[in-house]
Amino acid sequence: MSSSTSNEKTSAVLTEDPKSWIGKSLVSVTQITPKGFDFLVTIAQQMRDIVRSEGGDDRLKHKLLATIFYEASTRTSCSFQAAMMRLGGKFLHVDGNGNSSAAKKKESLEDTIRCLECYVDAIVLRHPLTGSVPKVVQATTKPVLNAGDGIGEHPTQALLDSFTIWDELKEDPKVVVFLGDLKHGRTVHSLAKLLSQLRPQSDLVLRFCSPSSLVVPEYIIEYCKNNGVATELFENPTEACKGAQVLYVTRVQKERFETEEAYESVKGSYVIDKAFMELAPKNMIVLHPLPRVDEIATEVDTDPRAAYFRQMENGMYVRMALLALVMGKSSP
Repeated sequence: MSSSTSNEKTSAVLTEDPKSWIGKSLVSVTQITPKGFDFLVTIAQQMRDIVRSEGGDDRLKHKLLATIFYEASTRTSCSFQAAMMRLGGKFLHVDGNGNSSAAKKKESLEDTIRCLECYVDAIVLRHPLTGSVPKVVQATTKPVLNAGDGIGEHPTQALLDSFTIWDELKEDPKVVVFLGDLKHGRTVHSLAKLLSQLRPQSDLVLRFCSPSSLVVPEYIIEYCKNNGVATELFENPTEACKGAQVLYVTRVQKERFETEEAYESVKGSYVIDKAFMELAPKNMIVLHPLPRVDEIATEVDTDPRAAYFRQMENGMYVRMALLALVMGKSSP
């Protein structure tokens, strides 16, 4: 396979033209144009209406999806599976670390994917190694949707996060705060990149608030700046949230630390509780990709600004839209 063909497979531009999505892999948010995002939002809203009125439809009848997860997942795997079933399709699930996977026999990731693509129409893949998904895409003939590759990207999460922001606010946000483990947080990396490219050269400000040892990678800052979007660094969450419309909270990811001591040194650095919310802007929504550990107190769940469970529900609608588009069934 030529390098130009490989690059095309991992960087296909997804626009408002439905044909641009058919059979394409989604590796990175950098593939999404502003008009492509608006088009996806429209389809996701239609999916929400269909689910709430009819429970779904059968546009993906006789289609089969493989969900392959080498890392733990509840929301991403289940929402993709639910999305497929809501549209009349079916799925095969493979636990990459389980006894049923040939990975136990040292089968390579590429061979596992090439095996499964013989049976299915599309593949959802999560893997702990950064860059693993684009590498796999180059060796496949079926579309692959990146469900998280190490500390790299999680594009479908960023799309549902962005959908939730606009759905909740009904307008463009001016100040978005990212809080927590910003070094390892692939959801933060993807969302910051997506927001900056959806609103380039605008008055949008992205604020990154974390302990000094978990600061956002410099390449994310540079990406935002190259899109003409301002960035600011904070350690105090109260200061960071002044004038904000969105607070995006992430957990400290224990599994990404090399030692228990390193994790314990930053565990519980920030906790969003009722007292914090009383000081926060009245129009500031709170998002979280979940799962949470102790960074958002359960007492916040009843606050109308707590949008993380609505955010989770939106994940199914956005993934329904993605599956329908990739399989060429954006219309029933």
